[in-house]
Amino acid sequence: MRKVAIYGKGGIGKSTTTQNTVAALAEAGKKVMVVGCDPKADSTRLLLGGLSQKTVLDTLRTEGEDLDLEDVVKVGFKGTRNVESGGPEPGVGCAGRGIITSINLLEQLGAYSDKWELDYVFYDVLGDVVCGGFAMPIRDGKAEEIYIVCSGEMMAMYAANNICKGIVKFAESGVVRLGGLICNSRKVDREADLIQALADKLGTQMIHFVPRDNMVQRAEINRKTVIDYDPTVGQADEYRQLAMAIDNNKMFVIPKPLETEELEKLLIEFGLEA
Repeated sequence: MRKVAIYGKGGIGKSTTTQNTVAALAEAGKKVMVVGCDPKADSTRLLLGGLSQKTVLDTLRTEGEDLDLEDVVKVGFKGTRNVESGGPEPGVGCAGRGIITSINLLEQLGAYSDKWELDYVFYDVLGDVVCGGFAMPIRDGKAEEIYIVCSGEMMAMYAANNICKGIVKFAESGVVRLGGLICNSRKVDREADLIQALADKLGTQMIHFVPRDNMVQRAEINRKTVIDYDPTVGQADEYRQLAMAIDNNKMFVIPKPLETEELEKLLIEFGLEA
């Protein structure tokens, strides 16, 4: 079973990219579980047809600790297994604790055993936070492959570089490695070249460039992934290509994060204001 975590700047389209990629893997016959690690609990809704899934923390609060896997894992598109960690009540507690509680519970209930013969587990992690509970997926071998969703915008690249610093910290004492950058296009000038240049400096690859397409939003409005909504469109093929690039990936590295000045120099080189 391959353990994958998806990180990226808040609002970059990380959850959308994750769910569409998982849909493509499921369409190809892979058995996948998605663990949503965002307190908003929106990491699985497209795979579940827009259904509002009760989170692990909400379930524990209302039903106690005597739970079965079926209480927190819902079956979605093409047999995907879906979990939402959830978070504390607003203004109370640490949201990162939800991830720790959720992963520990899933382990106790045997979700990672051979019960479902999973090919993949994907962790969709909040924003660019790589500390505390939000670092849980890349600690202790919970996730071994990291993919960072970014774009040619300065703050998205800054966040990607910052996440790489966190990966380096945990890679030194564990098995976690960076599998590549996923460019979720914002139609920035020379965007593909810019992200490829960033990948080169980090010592990794741009594993796929996902073009901007209104079909993504159209599918979301209908509470579906693109592949579920219309498997014949070009954007569905983009996610299939991304899924196969991940499935066939052999390049896993400890990244080499840039100093802020070096990142700004790269942006200026490509004609962007730093």
